[in-house]
Amino acid sequence: MRRAGFLFLLPLLLFSCRPTDEVGHTTTPYALPQPLFFPTINSIPADNPMTVEGVTLGEKLFFEENSCSSCHHPEYSFELGPDGNLENLGTQHTMLPLINLAWNTSGLGWKGEVASLEDMVYAAVTDPKEINTDTTRFVERLQQSDTYPELFHKAFGTSTIHFGLVEKAIAQYVRSLVFANSKFDRYLRGEVQLSQEELNGYLLFVTEEGADCFHCHGGGSNALFTTNLLYNNGLDSEYHGNFKAPTLRNIAITAPYMHDGRFHTLDEVIDFYSEGVQYSEHISPLMHHVMQGGVQLTDTEKAQLKAFLNTLTEE
Repeated sequence: MRRAGFLFLLPLLLFSCRPTDEVGHTTTPYALPQPLFFPTINSIPADNPMTVEGVTLGEKLFFEENSCSSCHHPEYSFELGPDGNLENLGTQHTMLPLINLAWNTSGLGWKGEVASLEDMVYAAVTDPKEINTDTTRFVERLQQSDTYPELFHKAFGTSTIHFGLVEKAIAQYVRSLVFANSKFDRYLRGEVQLSQEELNGYLLFVTEEGADCFHCHGGGSNALFTTNLLYNNGLDSEYHGNFKAPTLRNIAITAPYMHDGRFHTLDEVIDFYSEGVQYSEHISPLMHHVMQGGVQLTDTEKAQLKAFLNTLTEE
């Protein structure tokens, strides 16, 4: 099978989900944490509440052979990683990290082209560049297994599998991937202190006269470290589209960077925002320093900014 990104997806087909719960079927609510400075969760569909049984089923489906985990590796923040094969993706980088998406209230994918995590599962399974199968074959294989009918019954009250339930289970598991225990999180909770270099980098991050990162990537009061909105950040003088500002959480392990994977190190990314930004009539008005090519950081400031960004990565 050809494998590619989980979030760079083709347009979706629509379909209806059948009701599933049998009378008397009960499940155990899955309690998502509410980390400090994270917004209130309001993106979980009413018809797919989080349950322990649903998350358990979704995790098993996620890590099936030739399934989601083929491209979404936990050691790379559930992204492809630096050694992944991008050949089939054209100009698009494989994916965005599958973390903290329970708080995402806008479209998914680099261009926001996918409405929900449930839709994302459908697109990934049917996309020729991803799992590349049809939903009927996918469901038949699960239905014929020794374990899945019982797991679907526990999660949804029926052992008759249809693809709408597959979508729901995997979406529940992905929503359970909460990352909020980096060094910076522990600093916010008063558990550790940042070094002076890291503090200086944070000050650069959250000021317009510094590195001016916070407009698109949030900060202490938006600890998701993304607005989940689309921007043109001046990568090219020709317009190729607006792309989602990815979360900067786990940034040290999510290379290559940008929608097309053009930067292989965090140093290259910092250099770009410092002196490589290119003007076009479509550039985001939040790119305040475009007319001078970027924010013009000194070598010391670049090192400080990188030190802070590294505090956003957790083991």
